[in-house]
Amino acid sequence: MAAINRDPLTAPHRTRNDALLALMWAALAAVLALAGDKGTRPDALGWTLLFAAHVPLVWRRRSPVLVLLVVMVCITPYHALNNNHAAPILATMVVLYTVAATGTVRRTLLVGAAVLGVTLLINALTNPDGTMELLRISGWVVAFLFCGIDVRYYRQYVTAIVERAERAERTREEEARRRVAEERLRIARDLHDLLAHSITLIGVQTSVAAHVLAADPERLDRETVAKALDDIAETCRTARGELRTTLDVLREQGAADGARGPLPGLDGVPDLVEAARLAGARVESEVRVGQAPPAVGAAAYRIVQEALTNVVRHAGPEPAVRVELSEERGALVVSVTDDGTCPSAPGDRSPGYGLVGMRERARSVGGTLDAGPRDEGGFEVCAVLPTGTDREGDR
Repeated sequence: MAAINRDPLTAPHRTRNDALLALMWAALAAVLALAGDKGTRPDALGWTLLFAAHVPLVWRRRSPVLVLLVVMVCITPYHALNNNHAAPILATMVVLYTVAATGTVRRTLLVGAAVLGVTLLINALTNPDGTMELLRISGWVVAFLFCGIDVRYYRQYVTAIVERAERAERTREEEARRRVAEERLRIARDLHDLLAHSITLIGVQTSVAAHVLAADPERLDRETVAKALDDIAETCRTARGELRTTLDVLREQGAADGARGPLPGLDGVPDLVEAARLAGARVESEVRVGQAPPAVGAAAYRIVQEALTNVVRHAGPEPAVRVELSEERGALVVSVTDDGTCPSAPGDRSPGYGLVGMRERARSVGGTLDAGPRDEGGFEVCAVLPTGTDREGDR
């Protein structure tokens, strides 16, 4: 089956193998010639023509039609001299099979008609009464031609199956690479949002503690310093828990206990607001949303987290911030505005990946996000995240 499935034109060591087969066929032809009637045994010229007909078989795959012509040139006078007719049959049929297996159906039919015509002519000259012999030879010619055509179509069928399987495998590999890239991007966003937010809060709280310690060492406000340090410890614990959760997702191990639960959604927004207040921002929040799909809730949480982080980092001392979450026409609307100082270019507000990450968060759930300075001063982030049943149905 491996030999049949393999393309004869590209098979390895085809010339060497055909040379060995030609020797084997020549030996078999000699045995058939000697086993026949003594009156039909080839003479010196007959033996020369018989063996010469097997030499071109070494290149039968490279030029099958040319090889057939050379074989016919040798076989025709061999039969015309009334030598043993069975001896060269195998060589003739092999080259006919090769022509049919490597060429088109049209070429095969034309070659078959030509060979049958020559056979009829030779039989009419050498054995005009051998009707059964003529039918037998014609049947073998047709059988080998159709066998070659059938093998050729079978190879094309196998090749088509292999190509479809390779295309499917490439598609699966491309899909796997795409999923890996998406997962890496999602994890990068999670780590950026988590670390940027936590480190910013820790930096602000550390600055508060350092200011209290340096302002008036003799009248040290121990309660304020202790509160700042407690806030830093709490922020570190929260960051450690979320980082552990993110790493569990990366390792595909899932959550092992309550401390490794799912990432916060809308229910975590009040904690973000409280953390921003501890960092010195004057935050007002209004949440008018009942339920939201988990993916949408997580995206809204991360957008609010990054927006508040940017406020704490860039909006100046004690900025006034308003956080609003509402549901309008099947979409969750997230708005974070502040009155702090704002650079002239929106990109200068967050020179890193903050705005890019927020837009990617919004796009990941089919939403949009706009961010930029306000005319009256400050900065505004507004995201529209679809939550309707139509979106859920499309999934």
